[in-house]
Parts: sequence; C-alpha cells; structure tokens
Amino acid sequence: MLGVRKAGRAGRVVALVVAAALLGGAVAGCGGGGGAGSSDTAASDLSAVRTSPIADRLAKLPAVVDGAKVVVGRPEAPRTVQVLVDPRCGACAKFEAEGGETLLKLADEGEVRIEYLLASFLDRGGVSGSVKAVNALRASVDAGKFAEYHAAVFASQPKGRFTDELLLRIADQVPGLRGEAFDRAVAEGTHTGWVAGAEKGFEATGMQGTPAVLLDGKPVGAKDGSMFDAAGFARTLEDAGVGGVAA
Repeated sequence: MLGVRKAGRAGRVVALVVAAALLGGAVAGCGGGGGAGSSDTAASDLSAVRTSPIADRLAKLPAVVDGAKVVVGRPEAPRTVQVLVDPRCGACAKFEAEGGETLLKLADEGEVRIEYLLASFLDRGGVSGSVKAVNALRASVDAGKFAEYHAAVFASQPKGRFTDELLLRIADQVPGLRGEAFDRAVAEGTHTGWVAGAEKGFEATGMQGTPAVLLDGKPVGAKDGSMFDAAGFARTLEDAGVGGVAA
C-alpha cells in the first residue's frame, strides 16, 4: 500500500489509492495503514520500540546531507538508488523491513549509494508527527548515526503519532546517538526548515506516493510488488544490474 498526497485549498489531504495508477504496478493501497494515526502516542507505542536486525552493519554506514537528500553509502559505489519514504507511511515501514534492508546490505557491501528523500506529506498539520520524525532523522546525520536510526524509526512506527518522547526512546536503541545536541534538535525542531526542503525535493520527483524506489529515475519493485519482499527485491535489483551480475 502507498501513502498518497493530494493538494487542496484547505491544505494537504492524505488518501491511499491503487498503486498501479501511480507507479505502473499492481500493489493496492488501503486507508488506515499508510496514513496518520491518532493525535496521541499510546503507551503501547512506547513499549514497542525496536531496532534493525542488521544494526551492527548499519552502524558502520556513512551518511551525509546533500541538499534535500541524505546519502548513505560509499562515494565510490557504482550505482545510486533513490528511496522516497514518509516515516508515518505504513507501507514504507513494510518496505524498509524488506526491500529497504536489502538496499542497506548492498550499500554496506559498496554496491550502491542510497539517496533518501524523506517526505512528510502525511503529517497534515502535526497529526502524524512525520515532520518531527524527519527532523530527528536529519539530526541523526550530524551524530553519525543516520542509517541505524532510520531503520529503527521505521521498525518502531507507532499506531498513533511520532512524538519527541517516542523519537528519543527510539534513539536510546542506537548507541552513541543520544546527547545534548541531538536531544536539543529533537525538542526544538532545529531542522524543520530542512524538513520542508526535503518534502519539496520529494515533490520535485513527480512521484505521487510512498514508498518508491527510483533507479535511473524509474520506479523499480512496485509493478511486481517485489519491493516488499527482501529476496524478491534482491532479484529485481540484480536484473537491473544492481548487485550480483547484470541480467
């Protein structure tokens, strides 16, 4: 399922539609899982903080800010893949646990660089906390912990909204991330301006929903749904000449 944005006079309205109409695929979207939840973070959300099963590998991955993007991986990697996600999109969390993990393993192996465009269109004026989450993700770059924290944020996606409390609880799972600078950036929304620029960067791609993976500017893994299956997505990427031997 895909989180999809619509622009209107009253502001952004979130809808979920059939992905085939947007990405040339057959993956269908539905209302509840990809949009904003309730205005409060439930206690169960705070107890469900998780980290990535490959956190030790992610801890070693370099990440830098490049304009509106966060780029993960080695500069000399032969291929670059764009990943478009909104932290509060339910389908994005499913992707990150499957295809996203596949990409991060390839980045760790030096096969790809990943350009993350972190959208926040699901926020709708603070209802989902996507802006807060992207702000915290941007702060994690400065701390040298982006890849590990990014994976933990999606693994810990709440039923309600992202709050400062939850984002800091997730950061507790990333060794070396919590500190005065990071905590202040989360509490004060230090990077909110950058978050707005990242959303504009997402919109500039012309894509209407998340998650999306672009290789050479074209979506991959949506038509066959392989982006939601780690092994299947690895084969899709290999067929496109990313990782392994090109078909």
